[in-house]
Amino acid sequence: MPIENQNVIEHNSLVWDGFAKEEGDWSKPVLKEVIEQAKLGNWAVHITKTPLKTSWLPKDIKGKNVLCLASAGGQQAPVLAAAGAKVTVYDISQEQLAKDEFVAQRDGLTLETIKGDMRDLFIFADQTFDYIISPISNLYISELKGLWQECYRVLKVNGVLLTSFYNPVLFVFDKDTSLAEQGILRPKYRLPYSDISSLGTEELQQKISKQEAIVFGHTLTEQIGLQTDAGFLIAGFYEDDHPSPRFLIEQFMSTMIATKAVKLCTPND
Repeated sequence: MPIENQNVIEHNSLVWDGFAKEEGDWSKPVLKEVIEQAKLGNWAVHITKTPLKTSWLPKDIKGKNVLCLASAGGQQAPVLAAAGAKVTVYDISQEQLAKDEFVAQRDGLTLETIKGDMRDLFIFADQTFDYIISPISNLYISELKGLWQECYRVLKVNGVLLTSFYNPVLFVFDKDTSLAEQGILRPKYRLPYSDISSLGTEELQQKISKQEAIVFGHTLTEQIGLQTDAGFLIAGFYEDDHPSPRFLIEQFMSTMIATKAVKLCTPND
């Protein structure tokens, strides 16, 4: 029986709960010393390997409303809260959210954590946030149109969406590790990629039984074109290496892409 869209969200939620319990790369709460420095104005956050530039996210964010979208894990959100922002964390994994709650309690920070699907921000009013920060997360959802529209809706005019995602070329190649050991890159999958439709039934069921995340490789039209369709102006773009590369193609090119998108007006303007 094919896995349904809602089941994908539920499955990935449980997978990320497991990652959080194992304290993987995106689930290690920042140290107390990092928070203390952030309170003094010495801070940086990442959506790729390289820290965000101040032209993307200024140092003075005191009083700014920031949505950390699908970016729980005790990393970006507590640092931003320590720097003076009013932070809300919205994520499908309760265990990931618990990492932010842990740092907040440990270091006397105020932030709000909410469990939910990143495409559905119905609990937030129009024009609520000054910034949305969403690193390397939309590969866990099947479509992006609703995501970008919701981000646009909840941002204030002149609000900024900072997001990162894989270059879709990463999803084209055969994932056979024996090929990588031979230095062979073999194209196998057509974009857009989907574990559900691109893999065979047996391979997909193996991923599910092993509690591996179900992922989707979106095209650049979906990643960037649909942002502009939603009303955003792309005001910044860069490529970067993944913090912990795993694939042969990453030896030859940077596979992470980051965009800075600005909401210049309301939909009715």
